[in-house]
Amino acid sequence: MSYTWNFDIVWSYRWIFLTGTGVTIGITIAVVLLGLIVGLIAGIAQLSRSPTLRWLSWAYIEMFRLTPLLVLLLWFYYALPILTGIKLDAITASIVTLTLYGGSFYAEVIRGGIVSIEPGQSEAGLALGMTPARVMRRIVLPQAIKRMIPPLMNQSIIQFKNTSLVSVLAVPDLLYQGQVAAMDTYRALEVYTVIAAIYVVVLLPLTAIVKGAEKRLAQSN
Repeated sequence: MSYTWNFDIVWSYRWIFLTGTGVTIGITIAVVLLGLIVGLIAGIAQLSRSPTLRWLSWAYIEMFRLTPLLVLLLWFYYALPILTGIKLDAITASIVTLTLYGGSFYAEVIRGGIVSIEPGQSEAGLALGMTPARVMRRIVLPQAIKRMIPPLMNQSIIQFKNTSLVSVLAVPDLLYQGQVAAMDTYRALEVYTVIAAIYVVVLLPLTAIVKGAEKRLAQSN
C-alpha cells in the first residue's frame, strides 16, 4: 500500500508550528535556568555537614529522578490543588514540574563535579584561613564547572525534549499545536514528520556544541 505525501496542507499551518516552537523554546529556557539554580542548591546540600540537609536533598533528588515525568506533570496539575488548595495553570504547573525534575538530575551532575576536585585543594584553602563557603566559591566551583558543562548541556537537551510532554496539559507547545493541525488536516504523518524535523533542526547545533565542549575538555585534561 503506497502513501501519497502532501506537505502543502501542512504548510498552511506554518505559523502554528512557529508559535508552538517559540513556546517550547521559552519553556525550555525557563526550566533550564530555574533547574540549574535548584540543582546547585540540592547538589551542594548533598555535600553538607548537616545530616538533615543531606537527607532532604537526597529525598528530593531520588523522588523526582525515580518518578516518571508524565506522572509528575499530572500530579502537580491535578492532585496538588486537591491536597493544598493551590491551583496552578497549565504553563505554571509544567514549568514547576520540569524545573524540579530537571533540578534533580542537575544536582547529581553538580555533586559529581564538585567531588571530582582533589580534596587537597580544599584543605589548602582552609589552611590559608578561607571559610568553607569561600573555598567552594573561589577554588572548587571554578574548576568543577569546567567538568560539569558537557553533562549539564546534555541534560538541558533532554529537558528540551521533555517539554513535549506538557502537551498533555494542553500547553500550546510544538507537539500540542501539531496535534491540532493533525486533527484539522487528517495528515498526521506529514504533521508529525515536520515536528520531528523541527526538533532535529533545533537540537542539532546544540549537540554539536556539546561534542565540541567535550573534545576541548578532553584536550585540556
